[in-house]
Amino acid sequence: MTPYALTVDAGVRDLRAADHLLHTLAAELALPESAFGCTHLVRGDRPRVAVSLTLPTEPLLRTAQERLTAGGHEVTPGTPDANGRAVVYPGVTSLTGTLTIADVLSRSAIDRVTILGTPGRPAPDDRLVTGGHVRPQWQDGELVLTAMPAVGGTLVPFEVADPTPCCADH
Repeated sequence: MTPYALTVDAGVRDLRAADHLLHTLAAELALPESAFGCTHLVRGDRPRVAVSLTLPTEPLLRTAQERLTAGGHEVTPGTPDANGRAVVYPGVTSLTGTLTIADVLSRSAIDRVTILGTPGRPAPDDRLVTGGHVRPQWQDGELVLTAMPAVGGTLVPFEVADPTPCCADH
């Protein structure tokens, strides 16, 4: 990642709204394919989800900062932490349908895929059913997607687009 990053704190309280905000900002700012947009959980007196944008050049960063500030957004330099959850990243639009792990790694900025609860990595020809929702997380400078076993010997991303709320059946 480059040092050309900024954070937008729009007071968003959930991941779905933060994802929507990132997609909106990416479209409004016409971000290049090489940009990253991540969510960050902010704890403390006012829990919320901030979003960060990491851009490939300083001029793009300046332009984004000026446009966001002019649009009324609270913008600060840098990212809130090093462990953002990537929503906008190189190759994300190509991660649809069922892909092999090798395809996921070659088509996107994802560096590594892990399987929840297992020490090893999936084989390059293991299949991942994306569901159109692939949210890797930064871990020690690598973009890592956590997957879990699914039906038919496939894998699915650990994070699903529409999770069942806790205690939904009570």
